Amino acid sequence: MSKQNLQEMIDAGVHFGYTKTRRHPSAKPFIFDTKNKVDLIDINKTEEMLKKASEFMASLGKDGKKVLFVGTKAEAKDLVKNSADKLRMPFVISRWIGGTLTNFGEIKRRVDVLTDLKERKDKGLLEKYTKKEQSDFGRQINKMEGYFGGLVGMERKPDAIVIIDVKKEINAFREAKQLKIPVISISSTDCDISEVDYPILANDAAISSLKLLLDKLTESYSA
Repeated sequence: MSKQNLQEMIDAGVHFGYTKTRRHPSAKPFIFDTKNKVDLIDINKTEEMLKKASEFMASLGKDGKKVLFVGTKAEAKDLVKNSADKLRMPFVISRWIGGTLTNFGEIKRRVDVLTDLKERKDKGLLEKYTKKEQSDFGRQINKMEGYFGGLVGMERKPDAIVIIDVKKEINAFREAKQLKIPVISISSTDCDISEVDYPILANDAAISSLKLLLDKLTESYSA
């Protein structure tokens, strides 16, 4: 790793894990030291992980593959949406709906309902209804937008998934593994990364860390 990259990761706080008591056994080989009971991640190993994940993202970009971005924790939401928007990819930042992947046909039908309602509203086709009915439609659109808005335009299951904090997004991870969809995950020391296809062990609670790593992944896709 170059000194510039090393300093960049240190400045972003990528190396800060959780307390040693929260450490998952799968993270142990990647711990450099523990200070004040907090695990410090070996950034050189994080860089190796990032390189592998970035190479995979580059291969996806070259073939025009679909990537789903998932991150519902407060620190990740805006960053995940921004990363997905840059690549015009789907995302989930509100709540993972069970069956999003394993029952994709049903989820796709709900997304189509949302798309239809929004189009009808934009064209003024809902104005023929009473004010109460229009209000009901508005609430329905807002609710569905929160659940499915990021999936509009996703016509098929993704070719890969980027997950922030595989422990928090365990249901998304399990569905992906069930369908053998490759997973890239930015996850901290409290996560089980043993079955993640492309794990990136790093601080998953700091905006600066997440932004740096997500930017690297999206840049690799677009390269």
